[in-house]
Amino acid sequence: MDNAQPNSIPPMLGAGSALPLARYRCPDCRGAVIRLSDSLERRPRCRRCGQRLVPVTLLPAGTAIALGVAAATLVLAAAPDLLRSVASLAVRYPLVPRLMERFDPPPDAHRRPQVLLQHGLLRRLAEGDARWTPRVEYLSDGGTRYFYRRRPGEQPLSLDQIRALIDLPPSFDNEREAVVELLRALQDVGVQLDLTKPHKQAAAAEWDAASRTLRVDPSVVNHGTLDFARVLNHEAIHVAQSCFGGGLRSSPKLLGLNNQLTPELAEQLDQPTYAEATPAERALEAEAYANQNRLGVGAALVGRHCPLRS
Repeated sequence: MDNAQPNSIPPMLGAGSALPLARYRCPDCRGAVIRLSDSLERRPRCRRCGQRLVPVTLLPAGTAIALGVAAATLVLAAAPDLLRSVASLAVRYPLVPRLMERFDPPPDAHRRPQVLLQHGLLRRLAEGDARWTPRVEYLSDGGTRYFYRRRPGEQPLSLDQIRALIDLPPSFDNEREAVVELLRALQDVGVQLDLTKPHKQAAAAEWDAASRTLRVDPSVVNHGTLDFARVLNHEAIHVAQSCFGGGLRSSPKLLGLNNQLTPELAEQLDQPTYAEATPAERALEAEAYANQNRLGVGAALVGRHCPLRS
């Protein structure tokens, strides 16, 4: 005789045997330990109260985990202020940023670094470059007067050098390539970039690890390709310092680079922006300033220390 039961009726277990709790529950006892009653019925009942057990539909473990991660991501995406508050715990609890990064929402599509290229960044930088090209003014008495701008630390130009720059202005091709490479490297690891006033007073740019956001003052674009490339390179070094400390949202850690500053760059650390900086923060800034003119270093460091974001 075939003892198989219909699919809707689970197989009978021995008297007092434990019923798989992941598949059935008692509607009355709920979370209590449930065992099959001694019954001639071919249906499971709760030994404690006698109620018939009801089947429980469970999601596969992988699906349940995926739904949990998705729910956490939605909560975090809807509460950026909460993200920044929790990220402040990173100093005391280094694992917090790493856990947060597992549930990071994708970067805002409008704030991806390479979007700046689509909005005419290179054209605006070229316009800024033109402001550094020397110009000549012809006076009414037949004389001439030359005007040009010097960056901090640059030596004065001779008349022949000024005339040569007027005839053949610098192209800044290498600096332009460095900017494009930096934007790509930052976007690959999930950094967001805003052309807006930094929160830090008088800063040209800042790296906000809590929100994975790099802010650059729009006026930096007006200074041309070289200045913009150096500022972006400086901030990319800070991004790498965070990654070296554990992740994008982590407290930064010194990379061990050369931190010998020229007198002009050393003056930057005496600006009001760093008036309240701790010795550790000043050391991080010194490392970034000492290497900001080495275009290409920032992108390489980000690629080495920050994991690619899928």
